[in-house]
Amino acid sequence: MIRFNAAFLLVSMLALVSCNVRPGKFESTSVPSAPDYGDLYYWAAHPAKEDPSDRVPDSALTNGSARTDVDVFFLHPTIYFGKAKSWNADLHDQKLNAETDNSTILHQASIFNAAGRVFAPRYRQAHLKAFFTKDKKSAREALDLAYSDLASAFQYYLDHWNQGRPIIIAAHSQGSRHAVRLLQDFFDHSPLRQKLVVAYIVGWPVAVDAFGNIPVCQTPEQTGCFCSWRTVKHGFYPKGFPKGDSIAVVNPLTWTTDPAPAGLDLNQGTVLKKFSLVKPGLADARISNGFIWAHKPRFPGSFLLVKRNYHIADYNLYYANVRENALGRVQSYLHDTSN
Repeated sequence: MIRFNAAFLLVSMLALVSCNVRPGKFESTSVPSAPDYGDLYYWAAHPAKEDPSDRVPDSALTNGSARTDVDVFFLHPTIYFGKAKSWNADLHDQKLNAETDNSTILHQASIFNAAGRVFAPRYRQAHLKAFFTKDKKSAREALDLAYSDLASAFQYYLDHWNQGRPIIIAAHSQGSRHAVRLLQDFFDHSPLRQKLVVAYIVGWPVAVDAFGNIPVCQTPEQTGCFCSWRTVKHGFYPKGFPKGDSIAVVNPLTWTTDPAPAGLDLNQGTVLKKFSLVKPGLADARISNGFIWAHKPRFPGSFLLVKRNYHIADYNLYYANVRENALGRVQSYLHDTSN
């Protein structure tokens, strides 16, 4: 039953991209109130509070106590969808906050809790429709507002909590769109770049040359670089989605840009809905034309998985591998900077 529920979650979440929702024209007067990042209420994950990012799906993945000498700044994906009057989420919407905490913070931010202290700000995320509407002006303004929150959160974090620690940037989907801008604004041409362990900019097409000084990662141990991938079913290219060699893709099983297939034997563990099962060997990975191709995962209930875009599972399919890689890059960074 656990695995059936996992399949059901995956199918239902993938269907969200086709939802028919039309917020009205963007109006600054209808924007929800801004967050105060000095208040822990506005952090979905923070080392000073107990939250879902602290959890692990299996004791074998604990890797000891969470580090306190490295920080992880996590930018969550779009959780704001359905009927809405505003283009941007209200941070006092308790139902939305709970959905955020029990989905992306639990299933994605938790990957990094062995690599460092996890910080994940709540932000006035843009509605899902911003990525599909013809009203490009309103969509752009909504996304700009969302980014302004994240930039403010990151600046507050730097001013009050970082204290010179190395940083991992991790993000997914809408969060990754904002992460590109955050890296450009705060790291790319700044001394802060020397503090960047690695960036995981997942579920968003990132150009190979998106940054002047932050390259695409080429080896599992490399630091100061970024990893990106988007996962679809083997043989499938989504229509209307950017593709091609100009898009950065790092294979999350080999941590290289080698297009050779990486088999199921390299997958150390997938984590799905119940967050109590780590299943090795569930997904393979092959770089193809700007995407990661993965054969359809096979488990009880997987017959429900008819969508060919595995976007919602970009992290979960490779959960244990990403977790180990983040910890390995931290160790590599600390070794290199101590010599």
